[in-house]
Amino acid sequence: MPVCSSMRVVVVSLLLALSSSVVAAESNDYDQLVSLFQEFREMTGAGGSEFELLPVVDPEKIAAEKNALQGFQARLRAIDPASWPVPRQVDYHLVRAELNGLEFKHRVTRPWFRDPGTYSDIVLFMGEFISLPVAEEDLPQIRAALEAIPAIFSQAMINLQETSDIPGDLTVLAIRDLSNANAMFDLIATSFSEHNPSLLGVVDQAIVANNALLVWLKEHQSSMTAQAGVGREEYDWLLKNVYLFPYSWDELRTLVELEDNRVIVFQRLEENRNRAVERISPVQSQAEYKQSVQEAIDDLMSFLREQNLFSVPDYLTPDDYFGSWHGFDNPWPDHHDYFFNFSHREPRMEEAHEMVGHHFDQLRGQNNTHPIRKGWRPYKISTARTEGFAFALEELLMHAGYLDSRSPRSREIAYEQAAFRTVRAISDIYMHDNQWTLSDAMEYCVANAPHGELLNNSPHLWFEMATTLRGVGHHMLMVVGKVQFMKLMRDYSQQQGEEFVVNEFMDEFFESGLIPMSLIRWELTGLDDEVSKLW
Repeated sequence: MPVCSSMRVVVVSLLLALSSSVVAAESNDYDQLVSLFQEFREMTGAGGSEFELLPVVDPEKIAAEKNALQGFQARLRAIDPASWPVPRQVDYHLVRAELNGLEFKHRVTRPWFRDPGTYSDIVLFMGEFISLPVAEEDLPQIRAALEAIPAIFSQAMINLQETSDIPGDLTVLAIRDLSNANAMFDLIATSFSEHNPSLLGVVDQAIVANNALLVWLKEHQSSMTAQAGVGREEYDWLLKNVYLFPYSWDELRTLVELEDNRVIVFQRLEENRNRAVERISPVQSQAEYKQSVQEAIDDLMSFLREQNLFSVPDYLTPDDYFGSWHGFDNPWPDHHDYFFNFSHREPRMEEAHEMVGHHFDQLRGQNNTHPIRKGWRPYKISTARTEGFAFALEELLMHAGYLDSRSPRSREIAYEQAAFRTVRAISDIYMHDNQWTLSDAMEYCVANAPHGELLNNSPHLWFEMATTLRGVGHHMLMVVGKVQFMKLMRDYSQQQGEEFVVNEFMDEFFESGLIPMSLIRWELTGLDDEVSKLW
């Protein structure tokens, strides 16, 4: 777990704030855009995995970053991309979206001062991403992270002093994570006592700091009464200026609810069609599950090559994917995660989402050498593209034939999974409009998701609701991103007519990078009816 150098952050922020305060003369030089972007990324440290960085929590350093941002925005406004070819204009608006994403963080969500989860995330991510026993080469980073916790948590109690500005629902989430952290610390301490006894002291200090913050939050929880949603006006600003969506909150609500209607109706029709077909029995052990996943991956790879839906270069392999998140080495649990209700019966949809969608996208991002488009984008700018496309694969590959050799009941599972995603998107939309509380949204999911009784107070539901309440729009982006992908494919294919080739379309789609669908559509089709609404 690499630790961000707080000194580097503040020095870079201050220097860039000074240099950026002088508004550059108007320029149409693309190289200036690239330089601006690279300097901005140097300041923010974005471009890696978000969970790798300990948060910068010093108010002076946070203010320095905000000041530097204003300088970057002034420099960007001085660049005129109007005469550039569309791909370079796309790059300009990618940079603009990224600057706007940081503005939204400083101006609206202000997580350092409004979200206690900014601090509980540290122990949450440590529990998820530390492999025990810790490898020798990782020990310095783990030690540094553990040693940083007491100071960061002490600063948390200072930063969160304006308790009336803190949403109660976000406090509930943070208290839950901090309460669960002791089990994680116990696992680390048990491992360290055997393999790294010199680190037990820093673990004890981290535990003391964790419990102190937990007690402080509980003591002040009653005064933390702000609403957790960002509100419709700011949601619309985020849609237009960061996610580059040509839709308003009202339009998104309609899109998501229509998609929810569709997948649930399709699920019910599949159930009726298959009423005489034997139900699929779930696997009963880790060995059976591991075998079923391996078979699913092999089938998917064969299907992709046989159907030639898109090019599969040599680096697109499942080599580093199999078992990376499945928990094959864990004991077979008494109570399974909600999604295992699906994947233990038919794993192909989940593997299509995670491997063909996310894993392959990650590999493409790593192999992309474009100075601006390579890798992922922070502030959820990539989410409609990455999550939306991965979600689309679950159903669209079914229509392309990847379930044809499976039980007809598999199609029901595809729609069951989809329906859980749409109810989460509906929760997202209404929570951020402050019509629903966290509790309201969780009750809605239990009542409306397939097999919702399995969700009731489950860790999975807590995780998903935290993801979308704290990461504004996350599940909405997944569902609407799928809709956008289908619209893009429709528009592109209509332009091509009889000359349309799925493989060529998909390869062009991937070549655009992990960027908003509206920009990909503009680049691939030349249609500017969506992007013209964004600036």
